[in-house]
Amino acid sequence: MTFEIDSSLCSMIDPLPVPNEWYQQVTLCIGGMTSHIVSVSEEIYFEEHPSQKLFEVPGIVTKFYQHALALAFAINEINENPMILPNATLGFHIYDSYYDAMMTYRTTLDLLFKSHKFVLNYRCDSQKKLIAVIGGLGSETSSLMADILGLFKIPQLTYGSFPPEKTEIDQGHFLYHMVPNEVYLYKGIISLLKHFGWTWVGLFVVDDDSGEHFLQTMEPLFSQNGICSAFTRRILQSPRFDDMDKLFDIISNNYLDFTDSKCNALLIYGEALTIVWLRGIIYVQDSGSEENESLRKVWIITTQMDFALSSTQRGWGLQMFQGAIAFTIHSQGVLAFRKFLQKVKPYWTEGNGFVNDFWEQAFDCSFPNLEEPANDFEICTGEEKLDSLPGSHFEMLMTGHSYSIYNAVYAVANALHAIYSTRTKHRAMLGRERFELQDLQPSQLHSSLHGISFNNSAGELFTFNGKMEIGVGFDITNMVTFPNSSFQRVKVGRVGPDGPGGNEFIIDEDMILWHRGFNQVCPLSLCNEPCQPGNQKKRKEEEKFCCYDCASCSEGKFANQTDMVACFKCPEDQYPREDKTQCIPKAIRFLAYKEPLGISLTLVAVSFSLITALVLGTFIKYRDTPIVKANNRDLTYALLISLFLCFLSSLLFLGKPEKVTCLLRQPSFGIVFSVAVSCVLAKTAIVSLAFMATKPGSRVKKWVGKSLSNSIVLSCSLIQVIICTTWLATSPPYPDLDMHSVTEEIILQCDEGSTAMFYCVLVYMGLLAIISFFVAFLARKLPDSFNEAKFITFSMLLFCSVWATFVPTYLSTKGKDMVTVEIFSILASSAGLLACIFSPKCYIIILKPELNSREQMLRKNI
Repeated sequence: MTFEIDSSLCSMIDPLPVPNEWYQQVTLCIGGMTSHIVSVSEEIYFEEHPSQKLFEVPGIVTKFYQHALALAFAINEINENPMILPNATLGFHIYDSYYDAMMTYRTTLDLLFKSHKFVLNYRCDSQKKLIAVIGGLGSETSSLMADILGLFKIPQLTYGSFPPEKTEIDQGHFLYHMVPNEVYLYKGIISLLKHFGWTWVGLFVVDDDSGEHFLQTMEPLFSQNGICSAFTRRILQSPRFDDMDKLFDIISNNYLDFTDSKCNALLIYGEALTIVWLRGIIYVQDSGSEENESLRKVWIITTQMDFALSSTQRGWGLQMFQGAIAFTIHSQGVLAFRKFLQKVKPYWTEGNGFVNDFWEQAFDCSFPNLEEPANDFEICTGEEKLDSLPGSHFEMLMTGHSYSIYNAVYAVANALHAIYSTRTKHRAMLGRERFELQDLQPSQLHSSLHGISFNNSAGELFTFNGKMEIGVGFDITNMVTFPNSSFQRVKVGRVGPDGPGGNEFIIDEDMILWHRGFNQVCPLSLCNEPCQPGNQKKRKEEEKFCCYDCASCSEGKFANQTDMVACFKCPEDQYPREDKTQCIPKAIRFLAYKEPLGISLTLVAVSFSLITALVLGTFIKYRDTPIVKANNRDLTYALLISLFLCFLSSLLFLGKPEKVTCLLRQPSFGIVFSVAVSCVLAKTAIVSLAFMATKPGSRVKKWVGKSLSNSIVLSCSLIQVIICTTWLATSPPYPDLDMHSVTEEIILQCDEGSTAMFYCVLVYMGLLAIISFFVAFLARKLPDSFNEAKFITFSMLLFCSVWATFVPTYLSTKGKDMVTVEIFSILASSAGLLACIFSPKCYIIILKPELNSREQMLRKNI
C-alpha cells in the first residue's frame, strides 16, 4: 500500500540520486524505461560519498536515444488529437536502466513513487498518477521491472525481448509484448537457411540465460532440417569497467575465429549492445581493418540487436556487416516523426535530463561549464542537426523498437479511450456524475488492453492475441553500408502468421545486395561441395552429418538432384543413364521377323521345311521301290511329316508374343518332336525285331508288323500329349514383360507358366531319344540289308547332343537370345534327323537308282 505525506517530509530524504530522467508532468502519466546509457564508473575507495562518483563518465549509445524521443512524440501526437482523449492530457516520466540490475530496480521504484524525491511506498506528489510503464529493451531489464510492477498490477508494455514461458508463469496478466513471439524468429531462421541452402552455420550467442535458451531451441531445429553448426561461440554482454585498458584486455581474451572459409553464414543472437561489443572485439583483433578476407561473411542478425555503435566507436564503421540479413521488428514509416526529430534541440524542452549528455557524445562537443576547467572539445552550439549523424549513431527513420514504443503508447491511449467512453455512457444512463480518468486505477486498464484493437497513424491494425503479444511478424531486411559509416535497411521479406497467401516466410532474393567480396553471387555455406546428380551422400566417420563424401549411385539407381541422401531406383520400365542423373525408357525388344537374325532363322526354317517336303514327295513318288518299302513306308511318311512340322513350329517363336502363339509354341514343339522321335524309336525297334524274326524257330515274327509300329508311335506320342494338356490346363504359358534380364531393354516374351511342366516336356523327349539311341546302338552291327540302325544311332547321338547343350545355354542367356537358342536347337536337331536318316536313301533313289533293287537289298555283306 502507499501513503501520501507532506512534501516537506520528502525533502528530508536524499537517497542516491538518479542523474538522468525526462518528465512531462500531468495527471495521467505513462512511465518509460529506456536503455541508452551505459554506466562506466571509477573504482570506489570510500574516501568520499560514493554518490558523487556513481556516474562520473556515462557512456551513451546515441542511437537508442530515439526510443525516448519516440515515446515523447507519441504522447504529444495523442494530446494534439481531440478524438482520442478529449478530456485528458497524457504526460510521461522516462528513466534509463543503465544496463544495471540495481539501477533498474531503483529507477522502477522512482517511476512508482516520486517525481523529484523518493520515499518507498509513499507518494510525495499527489498530482502524478502512473497508469502504465513502457520498457525495457532487454529481457533482463524487462524481467527486473516486472518483478516490481507486477506487485502493483501496473501494465507493463515491453518493447524488447522477453522469454515467453517466463512471462506466462511468473508475471500473470500484467506484461504485454509489443514485439512478436520469438517462435516466428526461429521459423524464419530455419526457412532462411533452407532457402539459400546454408547448412554449415557459425553461431554467436550472448552468454546468458536467453542465449542458452536460444541454443536449446535452435539445435534440435537445425538437426531436423539438415543444418549443422560449424562452431558455437559465446560472447559476453558489454561489461562495465573502471577504465578502457581493462575493456581492451577482456576483448583481447575473447578471440573469435573467422578463418573457416567453408562457413560463410554467421548467425548472431544477442541483446541490444551485442553489435557494439562484437564490433569492439573485431576492431581489436584486426586493428580496426575491415578489409580482412576472413570477415567476408553473411551475418544473420536476430531481432533484438540493432546496428549501433557507442560514442567511443566513432568512425569505426560497419562495412563488415555489408549484406547482412536481419530479422527486425516490423515497422512502418511515420512521416511526422522525422519532422519531430528535426525540431529536437538541447534547449527544446524542459525536464529533459538526457539531451545534454546525448548531444555532447553524438556530436563530439561539450557545453560550457563554469564549474569545470576548459577542455579541448568543441563547444556545442545546440544548432547541430540530427540528420547529419551516421545511421550507426542515430537514425531519422523510426526503428523497429521505436515503432513498438509508439504503438505501445497508442495502445494505452486507446484503452483509456475505451474505458472512458464505456463508463461515461454507463454513468449517464444511471444519472450519476461524469467519470474522470483521474479516478482510474492502473489495474483497471488490463481488461481494456486485453481486447484492444486500433489503427495507428500509419494505418496499421494492432491487437493483442491471447498471450498478450502483438500478432504480427518480423521484417527481413538487408543491410547496405556506405563508406561514411551510414547504412540503409532494405526490406527484402517477411516472416509471421499474416503473410500473403498463408505463407509464413517470404523473401525476394533478387533484392539482396551481398558483401562485395562475393561479387553479388549468392554465397555458399557448406561443409563440403554438394554431391552432384548421379551421386549420393556418404557419411564421414566422426564428423557431423553435414560433412560427407559423395558416392556414385549403384547399378539401376539414379539421383537427379544435388545432395541426395539416397539414390532412387528407376521404374521397372526405365533404366538410368550412364551418368545416373535420370532414367530413360527401356526399348521393348522381341525376336522380330524383320530384323536380320529373325530373317535368317525364318529362311533356314522355311528352307528345311521345303527340303523335308521335297524328301516326302520323293518318297511318295518312289513308294514302290525296294528301298522305300524296306524302311516301312508309313513310319517314313509319319517321320517326314513330323519333321516338316518341327521346322515350321520354330516359326511360332518368332514375332511379337501373343496369347495364342504363347499357348501353342511349346506344346506343339513338344508334341511334334515326340512324334518324330517315336517314329525313330519305332523304326529302330522294327529293324531289331525283323532281324530276330529271321532266325529259325523265332516267335518274334508274329510281333513284326504295322500294328507294333503304330502302337509305339501312338503310345509314346500320347504320353507327351497328356503332359502338354496337363500343362495347358493347370498353368499355361502367357505373354509377359521381362523388365530385369537386360538393363536397357524390356523383353516381350512368353512366360512358360509352369517351368516344371516345360522341363517335363524336354525330359520326356530326351528320354525317348536316349531309348532310341540305345536300341539303335545295339542294332548297329546287323546285316546291311536290314540295317538302318547305324544312321539312326548317329542321328540320335546328334539329337541328344543338341538338346543336352540346349539346357545350360538356355539357362545362361537372357532376353531374345533365349528364343534364338531354342529355335536353333529345334532346327539343328530336326535337320540332324533329316540328314542322318534320309540323305543316304535320297542319294540312292536319285543318284544311284541301280542300287534301288531287290537284289541289292537282299545282298549281304557279312
